[in-house]
Amino acid sequence: MPLRIEPGATFRDALAAASRPLAGMWVCSGSPLIAELCAGSGLDWLLIDAEHSPNGLESILAQLQAVNGYPVQVLVRPPVNDTVLIKQYLDLGVQNLLVPMVNSVQEAEAAVAATRYPPHGVRGVGSALARASRWNRVPDYLARASETISLTVQIESTAAVEAVEEILAVDGVDAIFLGPSDLAASMGLLGQQEHPKVRAAVEHCLAAAQAAGKPAGVNAFNPDTARSYLTAGAAFVLVGADVAILARGSESLAAAFITRDPADR
Repeated sequence: MPLRIEPGATFRDALAAASRPLAGMWVCSGSPLIAELCAGSGLDWLLIDAEHSPNGLESILAQLQAVNGYPVQVLVRPPVNDTVLIKQYLDLGVQNLLVPMVNSVQEAEAAVAATRYPPHGVRGVGSALARASRWNRVPDYLARASETISLTVQIESTAAVEAVEEILAVDGVDAIFLGPSDLAASMGLLGQQEHPKVRAAVEHCLAAAQAAGKPAGVNAFNPDTARSYLTAGAAFVLVGADVAILARGSESLAAAFITRDPADR
């Protein structure tokens, strides 16, 4: 008798049940070992990134397997809002998607459609071959698939900020996530994510999400900035990254233990 398997709770479920904002970190190394290490940190959620990190289908699968069983929510960000790629991620068993660069209602609707089977969407049917259904060991997976998936879309351009209320109103968009770095760039303020205009745009979107009754999150490595956005209503935050922690930590070791020859300066 094969096992019958129930999918875990989604990020949507975790946000709805939370009594406080959820704190998370980026996992960008592509390493299942590092992903598992981070999964046991006590943080609420992890973001496995494939937009700016060396992650393909195989490495994402390995990381999902590595963190399975840990009490942490896992989101995965594809490199682009693409129907075929989203299908592959979902079939791998990704339950929580963070789709980047969603700038309009039409792009938000396309992301939703990619996560749902016909007649409600365009997701290709291959569940018997897929880890998502545990190879048909999840009872009634086809009928219940949308219940097992959460969709967060990323607001990171001036066009997206201008359309944020309409994007939030799209059925199937469970949350929005603000990306201040790309937002700053789109505002002509490259590298200035702390600029008052950028922060005001982020806070505008946080307020819009609160008015719409949907959670909003934000990327903020500066602790003071993160706390400010939490005060402004952010329901979830990313406050660090595996590669950044390793880079800064190794630099600190070098600064503490290596004496430079003045002639090298």
